[in-house]
Amino acid sequence: MKDARAAESAEYILRKIGVAPKLALVLGSGLGVLAEEIEDPIIVPYSEIPHFPVSTAPGHAGRLVAGRLAGKFVLAMQGRFHFYEGYDLDQVVLPMRAFAKMGVQNLFLTNAAGGVNESFSPGDFMLIRDHINLTGRNPCVGSNDASEGMRFFDMTTAYDPGLRQAARAAAALMGIPLQEGVYMWFTGPSFETPAEIRAARTLGADAVGMSTVPEAIAAVHRGLKVLGLSCITNMAAGIFAGRITSEEVLEVSEREKPRFSAFVKKTVEAIG
Repeated sequence: MKDARAAESAEYILRKIGVAPKLALVLGSGLGVLAEEIEDPIIVPYSEIPHFPVSTAPGHAGRLVAGRLAGKFVLAMQGRFHFYEGYDLDQVVLPMRAFAKMGVQNLFLTNAAGGVNESFSPGDFMLIRDHINLTGRNPCVGSNDASEGMRFFDMTTAYDPGLRQAARAAAALMGIPLQEGVYMWFTGPSFETPAEIRAARTLGADAVGMSTVPEAIAAVHRGLKVLGLSCITNMAAGIFAGRITSEEVLEVSEREKPRFSAFVKKTVEAIG
């Protein structure tokens, strides 16, 4: 059933945009402004796409934008779906399955994240080299069609080494400091407690957030190469005094959007 839904979504999107891009991007909280820089845009609201949920999180426009970015034809999700919105994981990762059906090869996931590594600062970019998922949730639980992906699949290099090297090269060309680290998924919608952040650090996490991991798992299952990038919008609970708010997250995202957009475009160019 989930593959049939993905196929119907893919067919509709392809009818709207004409041809499948090799690269799809998922633009996280406050980062969707990059879609405004896509040239000759073809806009497809999620509400029009069969089986697609609707984004309800602040800073998520809720539409696909196809067109040219850094000279390449791309497809961008201007906003994503989250487990905390009440969607099951099959709904959260439906776009990844649809992209695979369409023939997309590379998936560039972005997010706003809380910094756990105390050497990080708000405004840093972190290239995701690995993730931790202790939620007990996995989008591939359930029936499996072997023609779509293996029942048991390897996650050793979930974040593709070649794509990560392209991002490093882009950062070097721009003179942008690029952190690298491990992203840990919490379901949200509550921000993490100081004790949870201490546990995350002990387990090896450098940043935490409420997205990305289910999408990466589903994409790897379907054979897509994945690149992940976090914009560190705040330091996580207990690192500094004070409360964490969604307004703070969006404020830092807004402040960093020119640098973020420029870096993502340079990375898209470097991916080749």
